[in-house]
Amino acid sequence: MHPVLRFAIGRLGVALMILVAVSLLIFIGCEVLPGDVAQVSLGQFATPESIRALHQQFGLDRPAGLRYLDWLLGILRGDWGMSITTRVPVSRLLAERLSNTARLAGITTLVAVPLALMLGLLMALRAGGRFDRVASIVVLALSATPEFLIGTLAVLIFSVKLRWLPAVAHVSNGAGLLQFARALLLPIGTLAIVVTAQIARMTRATIVNQLDSPFIEMATLKGVARRRIVLVHALVNVVGPVANVVALNIAYLVSGVVVVETIFAFPGVARLMVDAVQARDLPVVQACAMVFCFAYVLLILAADLLSVVFNPRLRRVARVRGAGA
Repeated sequence: MHPVLRFAIGRLGVALMILVAVSLLIFIGCEVLPGDVAQVSLGQFATPESIRALHQQFGLDRPAGLRYLDWLLGILRGDWGMSITTRVPVSRLLAERLSNTARLAGITTLVAVPLALMLGLLMALRAGGRFDRVASIVVLALSATPEFLIGTLAVLIFSVKLRWLPAVAHVSNGAGLLQFARALLLPIGTLAIVVTAQIARMTRATIVNQLDSPFIEMATLKGVARRRIVLVHALVNVVGPVANVVALNIAYLVSGVVVVETIFAFPGVARLMVDAVQARDLPVVQACAMVFCFAYVLLILAADLLSVVFNPRLRRVARVRGAGA
């Protein structure tokens, strides 16, 4: 077996073990929440008989260990359980919201990644200059600013003050392209600002560090133009680290989406999870948390594999480990 393929299989096994451990933590976290789920779901006027009937209907009277195993096996079969609040299969609720969240994260990625790579490249080309200093300060400030602050300021300026864009990112099924763009401009812009700043900062640092390499110094001594050095020699060698940075920041969108969907009332998975937490609808909370954890672990796995594929030293490490096995 090829060493890189062996390395990928090993990383996949680690990712699966992490997901199992995360599922256990999610289940325990929901179990230790105060209050009775049935009591919250039925309201303060619920009778003991109705609470007992709801416990039996959803298996809440069974031992926690058996309920966890049933839930985990159900996930493997594609059965996420039944919502306590709506009495609708959780898989149907996820299907309705997952496409919205994927659309939001996908468009943000398509906007932020090319913009960040271009900005980081321009900063590296003019390293030490006025543009680089100003851009570095702005990028550092934006990358340190939380999404909820950027989103709140965006609503106050563009929705409340100027009345240019809606504060609620809701799009009906028959909406046109213009209405769709107006509804999603603020949430996509909020996420894109933070992601662009982080990727641009790391891209600039990676390229500048590469410019200190001996072969770059040799090319400089030979009189090769700086633009050619960056675009031809340095850029080829930073594909792996930059791809790793991009994958990690796309994974960062998982946490950013939760905040942004809440601020703009966007009907996605994050908003579904927040509503489920308020209603103590634990099957929905558990399913949404697992979806986010799965996306994060999958993207981290992709970042590890990209690092190995594009980094010769890591490929040698994988080859040595494969030979030792």
